[in-house]
Amino acid sequence: MTFNPDADISGHRTRRPGRTAAIAGGGVGLLGILALLAGPLLGIDLTGLLGGGTQGGAAPESGSTVLACDTGEDANTQDDCRMAGAQVLLDDYWEKHVDGYVPPQLYVFSGQTSTQCGTASNSVGPFYCPPEQGVYIDPTFFQVMRQQFGASAGELAQLYIVGHEWGHHIQNITGVMEQHPNNGTGPDSNSVRTELQADCYAGAWLADAAGLTDDAGVPYLEEPTEAQIEDALNAAFAVGDDHIQEQAGFNNPESWTHGSSAQRQGWFASGYQNGLGSCDTFSVDGARL
Repeated sequence: MTFNPDADISGHRTRRPGRTAAIAGGGVGLLGILALLAGPLLGIDLTGLLGGGTQGGAAPESGSTVLACDTGEDANTQDDCRMAGAQVLLDDYWEKHVDGYVPPQLYVFSGQTSTQCGTASNSVGPFYCPPEQGVYIDPTFFQVMRQQFGASAGELAQLYIVGHEWGHHIQNITGVMEQHPNNGTGPDSNSVRTELQADCYAGAWLADAAGLTDDAGVPYLEEPTEAQIEDALNAAFAVGDDHIQEQAGFNNPESWTHGSSAQRQGWFASGYQNGLGSCDTFSVDGARL
């Protein structure tokens, strides 16, 4: 999905983290549970996201700076500005669909940074930190997706990933995380249902994104091509539990936390084709997920 070069994204709020300060006793909510379960699955160390005891994590201070991204052309040529453009579109969309919408803070960082949920890094990948209502993304993760997960990770795929993390924020502020707390792993678990709903939310947003305009009436995005939609579906496939496990030589559905490739593609497509009304993954029988 390509940005209109003339679109104005200068009003974005996306920041690059600056100095950090330790926060004692911060809870990590659903994120910590998912990190604990996903670490062995992905073959990466996520313990930095868990914190422990009263140590807590850290949060960016006011030393963070707003990214210098002004136009759609910036978003087309720079991955960090593409994230900033996505933030503008996501806030615009969710303000229309959630009463009393409170936007999360998007941080685009490089290498690693501290959060209230622990240390964010390229190897951990994009994530949402519930206590501070913050989304963290290192754009070099898209290279990791290409190299380790076999994804093409093009423009629309990148927007899908940001939209998925925004979906977790929507679940947080609307009470979904509280109503459906983690109950373990498996294809019918709340963890899987939570992730699939976030995929559906991302699809619903992207279906409407091309219709959103800046204050001058200029569309932010061009209509997506079939190839770009396939790219987003490819990203959903690449991060399916079964696909990731099979790369390591096994497939154990009882350890799933995010859903199979087919499920992730299916729920993204459901949101894209049918809108937010089709995203209630918690009322669906497990056999139909």
